[in-house]
Amino acid sequence: MITVQDAHLMIRESVGVLPLEYQPLSGLQGRVLGEDVAAPFPLPRFTNAAMDGFALRRSDIEGASKDTPVRLQVASEVAAGAMPEFPVVQGSCAQIMTGAPLPDGADTVVAFEETSGFGSRDVSIFSAPKPGANIRYAGEEIACSGVLLRKGSPVTPAEIAVLATLGIEGALAGGVPRVALVTVGDELRMPGEALDGPAIYNSNHFMLQALCRAWGIEPALLLHAPDDRAALRGVLAEALSGCDMLVTAGGISTGEYDYVQALLSEAGVASRFWRVAQKPGKPLYFGTTGDNRPVFALPGNPVSAMTCFHEYVVPALFLQQGRAVPGKLEALLAEPFPADKKRHRFLPGSIWQENGRLYCRVSRKVESHMITSLAGADGIIESGPAPDALAAGSSVTCSLFPWSGFRRPAGPA
Repeated sequence: MITVQDAHLMIRESVGVLPLEYQPLSGLQGRVLGEDVAAPFPLPRFTNAAMDGFALRRSDIEGASKDTPVRLQVASEVAAGAMPEFPVVQGSCAQIMTGAPLPDGADTVVAFEETSGFGSRDVSIFSAPKPGANIRYAGEEIACSGVLLRKGSPVTPAEIAVLATLGIEGALAGGVPRVALVTVGDELRMPGEALDGPAIYNSNHFMLQALCRAWGIEPALLLHAPDDRAALRGVLAEALSGCDMLVTAGGISTGEYDYVQALLSEAGVASRFWRVAQKPGKPLYFGTTGDNRPVFALPGNPVSAMTCFHEYVVPALFLQQGRAVPGKLEALLAEPFPADKKRHRFLPGSIWQENGRLYCRVSRKVESHMITSLAGADGIIESGPAPDALAAGSSVTCSLFPWSGFRRPAGPA
């Protein structure tokens, strides 16, 4: 049995980055850039108006105010997407729209609201802004060939907007792992089926699928196997043949029908560790295939499975994509934490911000078979081994679920 820290170290040392893939803009969201991206032209590409108004020579409106307006001839109009037809000369101006190219001769734009308005052959100017006001200069944001985005940058809607603005159709990016999910157990039934005898519903099937989706991964395979060596052997072979990562749930403890570890070894998966000094999730297994694909076998208990997925599978998914592993937070306990004397303990709970500090408290139901303890939880609260419960006010480590945010809990969890 190894420690939580050693388990994380083993995973970091074992999991490699997937090959880069060219992706169009529509496929870049959530990935990591695999190359520096340079600007093919300056941004803005041409000097243009920052707002609707009149492009003019600043020297022509010196001292202009509402009491002493300056009258100018409107020599032309420049719409967004159109080129100016005439230069601005002394005593004249051009009506101009936001984003339209600045006419030659103009050095300032006066906002529409500071004038007598559009629709006339001349206009009264009621203010004299500083020279260069309301103008976006070519290249002021980025020069031609300047690096827009660095290799390793996560791609969000903001980065996609930047790339599209510069006409870039796609880029090299980190691969997204194909994840195969396998649940194991004779007792499991799908929701909608009748329960007979001691049968239970297969919550792990849907929970693991939802967890992958919550982290931006659409599972490639979702399979189930009974507690039968031959059937499980076939399901594991199918899963391993079409994935970059395999995650199973159930059949990994020491029971008479727990065949997963032996069959993974038979399939060529090398065990890196089995059993971690933690609660819940002690019988967690991690291994790698001959071509270095990670394999996680989670306990079948849904609370244990979700805890282990969050704590170990998620970092591995990020490592495969070349992304920075999600960080953790420090928070103060609002109530005592029931630490374990020998094992690292993970418990779901509420996490919130109050008066500039982070606070947390564990769910009222703390036993690992109580799946309702996960409902409404913001994340996982954890503590290393301790002889006694941690007192309220103690600092502990927390990690947020991706669907959660800080909030003040309405009442007992």
